[in-house]
Amino acid sequence: MSSAATAERFARIALFTEGDELYAAMLADIAAADRSIRLESYIFAADEAGMPFVEALEAAASRGLAVEVRIDAIGSYGLFPRALEQRLRAAGVRFQRWRRFSLREPLRFLHRRNHRKLLVLDERVCWLGGFNIHRECSRRAVGDGRWLDYHLRIEGPVARQAAMLFDHDGKLPRGARLRAEDGILLLPNKTRRQRALLHRVLRQAFARARRRVLLVTPYFVPDRRTQRSLCAAASRGVEVTVLVPAKSDVRLAQWASRAAYSRLLAGGVRIVEYQPRVLHAKAFLIDEGLASVGTANLDYRSFFINDEINAFLRDPGFAAVLAARIAGDLAEGREVRLRPWLRRSWLNWIPEAIGWLARRWL
Repeated sequence: MSSAATAERFARIALFTEGDELYAAMLADIAAADRSIRLESYIFAADEAGMPFVEALEAAASRGLAVEVRIDAIGSYGLFPRALEQRLRAAGVRFQRWRRFSLREPLRFLHRRNHRKLLVLDERVCWLGGFNIHRECSRRAVGDGRWLDYHLRIEGPVARQAAMLFDHDGKLPRGARLRAEDGILLLPNKTRRQRALLHRVLRQAFARARRRVLLVTPYFVPDRRTQRSLCAAASRGVEVTVLVPAKSDVRLAQWASRAAYSRLLAGGVRIVEYQPRVLHAKAFLIDEGLASVGTANLDYRSFFINDEINAFLRDPGFAAVLAARIAGDLAEGREVRLRPWLRRSWLNWIPEAIGWLARRWL
C-alpha cells in the first residue's frame, strides 16, 4: 500500500501520487489476478515503466487469464512498437489501438481520443486516474523531475461497473444506469443520452458549493459557462482555488489557459501555479464531502470530445485525505495576482490569443 494511502478505516480506496509506487502496486495486482485483466491507457510506452507491464500481461495471458489491452493510437504513437503488439497477441492478449488512422475518416483520427487510464482485475479491483504508463512519471527513470499525478486503487463492487464501461468503450449499455456503489460513482464524460455529462455534473456541483471548490488540472481551458459557474461560486463567498502547472508539457494549452486568467481572477477565483515540476493530476473537491479523481481535465477536450472516466466519492474521510494532498501541492505553488497579471507585457497576449483560438483542438 502506498504511503499516500487513505486512513485505515477507508482502506478499500488508496490514493497514489508517486509513479514507482503506483506501477509496483498495479503489477502486484496483475500478478495476483486469477480470471481477467482489462487495461487501457492513453499513453503506453515501451520504456522502463512500460516493459514490466508488457511482461506481466504476457505472463498473465500465458497462464490462461482473459487479458484485454487498449491503447490510444495518437497518445501512444511511436511509443509502443508493432513487434510488442504482435508479441502480446501471440501470448493470447486481445490488443487494440484505439481509432487508428483511416483515409475514410482522417479527422476522426486527429480529433476524438480515448483519454482513459483504467485497469480492472477480476471485476474486483479497479485503478484509474491521471497516470499514463511511461517513464516521465518514474523517479527511478527521470529523477526529481518526474511528473506529479494522482491515481486511485478501488476495491469493491464498483469494479464491476468499471469492467462494464471498459467492455462498452466507456458508454453505458442499453438499459444500464449509473449508480453509486458504497458511495463511489464512476462517471464517464458522456452516455448515449448525455453528450457532455461531466460538464453538466461539475457545473451543478459548483452551483451547490457552500464553502470551497478545489480544482487540480494540468490543462485548464474552461469554456465560458464553466468560467461563469466558478465566478458565481466565488461571488457567493465560496473559496474557489485552481492549481495548474507553471511547467507544462503542452505549451499551447498553457497559453490558452492563461488567456482565461484575467476574467477568473477578476471574478474572485484564486489561481496557483505549481512550480517544482510538470503537474498532470486531475482532481476536484467540493466542500467537505464530494471528491473526484480521474482522467478528465478542465478543458474542451475532456468536456466535449475525448473519452474520459472519473471516480466521484462522497466520503468526508477520503475528502480530507485528498484535501491534505492538494494543500501540500498548493504550498509549492505561486499564486497569480490580478494586478501584476494585468500589468504583464503585451507580448504575452499574442501567444495567449493563439492558444485560446486553438482551445477546441488542444
